[in-house]
Amino acid sequence: MGTAILTKPISRFNPIIESNAVFLPNVDQNPYPVTFAYLISASKGDVGKLKRLLLALYHPGNYYLIHLDQEAPAAEQRELAAFVAEEDVFGLVGNVWIVGKPNLVTYRGPTMLATTLHGMAILLRSFKYWDWFINLSASDYPLMTQDDLIDGFSGLPRGLNFIQHSSHLGWKLNNRGKPIMIDPALYSLNKSEIWWVIKRRSLPTAFKLYTGSAWTILSRSFVEYCILSYENLPRSLLLYYTNFVSSPEGYFQTVVCNSEDYKNTTVNHDLHYLSWDNPPRQHPRYLGPKDYRRMILSSRPFARKFKEKNSVLDWIDKQLLKRHYGGFNYGGWCSDSESSIGKSQRRACSGLKSENYGVLRPGPGSRRLKSLLKNTLSAKFNKQQCR
Repeated sequence: MGTAILTKPISRFNPIIESNAVFLPNVDQNPYPVTFAYLISASKGDVGKLKRLLLALYHPGNYYLIHLDQEAPAAEQRELAAFVAEEDVFGLVGNVWIVGKPNLVTYRGPTMLATTLHGMAILLRSFKYWDWFINLSASDYPLMTQDDLIDGFSGLPRGLNFIQHSSHLGWKLNNRGKPIMIDPALYSLNKSEIWWVIKRRSLPTAFKLYTGSAWTILSRSFVEYCILSYENLPRSLLLYYTNFVSSPEGYFQTVVCNSEDYKNTTVNHDLHYLSWDNPPRQHPRYLGPKDYRRMILSSRPFARKFKEKNSVLDWIDKQLLKRHYGGFNYGGWCSDSESSIGKSQRRACSGLKSENYGVLRPGPGSRRLKSLLKNTLSAKFNKQQCR
């Protein structure tokens, strides 16, 4: 049985669904209450982090699309393809894909936004049944199992969009709203820094600008609106943000808050734990062992940024994800193995049994997440929407 795309040359994307898989009697049905569609983005030198993240995030009820920047050398592209192809569980389920013709991405330019929209389009076309889209980078890591995340979201309205947003742009009005920039990655085969146009533009009057986090959890309905909508707002704003520095930190916020249909669906939270220097720099600081307790107390399902070799990731694996020896994060779908290595590897996810497909075993992470969501969706909810 083949994994999506990997029965084809790596330069092509052609998802293949194995309808005769023993645990999937009907590929249009999913026994899990909530399904997530992940886009995981990575750059040159990120393959090691990417492989670890994928195992820590994996669940047979979700979908995973990986984009490894075109700048990454062919050897890294092949290493990633081999890793996905050689994992038996990925092959059985067929829910892990690689974008075979990747984009060249500049972090501060619109090519990062274009890659996100590209991933959304692929996931929409490939599967009808998923509830939320989540974009992550190779520097992110989960703070709870996927069973915890699925259980935590199972009682929520499917139309909610977790987008950190604010209309108070402050210094960004002049430093981002008025300058015009060009990202050479839109038209060049070689990556280079963005460059600035001398002339500045006035602030828009046809819509209101918003800013926030580039990391979001978006409803399928809103994703369809951004990709397929009969309204022109998403496309008009995409043209505007093509010349806007750090467009992923404003595009979805501005679309959702200027849409009459979606402006009341926003939860002003990105569900990520980050730590900033004081005063804050362009990027959050790298997390380490000193941040471990604060990460847990935040009750957030994801955190960033992490370096590849970091002891705090080992703590997260062992204590929060029940993940050992390069295995999967623990969940009801996994077979519990009595390893000959010893008791330390018991309860590690080592494979998949058909009778376990559809079983959830949420733990403390689910309780923490439900508490966070309850507080976030409290009486203050309406006051935090698109103000």
